[in-house]
Amino acid sequence: MKMLGYGAKELGIGLDAGAVDLFDRYYRELTKWNRRMNLTSIEGEEEVAIKHFLDSLTCLLAVDLPEGCNVVDVGSGAGFPGVALKVARPGIKLTLVEASRKKAEFLRDIVEVLGLGDVEVLWDRAERVGRTAGHRESYDVATARAVAEMAVLAELCLPLVKVGGVLVAQKGPSASEEVAGALAAVEAMGGRVERLIPVSLPFGYGGRTLAVIRKESQTPEKYPRRPGIPDKRPIRARVS
Repeated sequence: MKMLGYGAKELGIGLDAGAVDLFDRYYRELTKWNRRMNLTSIEGEEEVAIKHFLDSLTCLLAVDLPEGCNVVDVGSGAGFPGVALKVARPGIKLTLVEASRKKAEFLRDIVEVLGLGDVEVLWDRAERVGRTAGHRESYDVATARAVAEMAVLAELCLPLVKVGGVLVAQKGPSASEEVAGALAAVEAMGGRVERLIPVSLPFGYGGRTLAVIRKESQTPEKYPRRPGIPDKRPIRARVS
């Protein structure tokens, strides 16, 4: 995991030796599971270190995650960015939301293998979690990576975020048009686009954009809609 340490330093993200060791263990466990099920198409230590681990850690360029910060990661998949952020910032409280049973099983395994505390894995749809007491408007930060377009993400994630909190959505290098097309959905959920942060991954691995959405008011009770509807009928601005 030397590339991880060098890359984190290049991004200005602090990682101690213990965290680097955990990432090495994470990589080995991910590789083992990937032989049995399709968790990721990205393979090899260098590519995983940069395209998964470092890419996940770029969220720290958008939001501080202090001790006790309550974070929800929606559509966690193989744990990106949520588990990676927990490794780097062990003091956060983390909830991982994953609709796939097999991926949720992997998440429970990796949390145990890495010895991570204050982590809850929910095998469920975000639409249901967002209507559940104890989760609705309970989180300081929501994260999402490669889950859905921005208009859909707003409805899946913002109902989980408390007023004053933020959603950090990891997007491709040309995210401005997608985010502009999602303004109606963001505003309907009580959010506001705070900023777009361009990020370049180290060692020439390409660009990303972090979309930072601030929660300014409570989400109306009717949102999120029932499972599947946000994706089928994203909220769009009406054309007059």
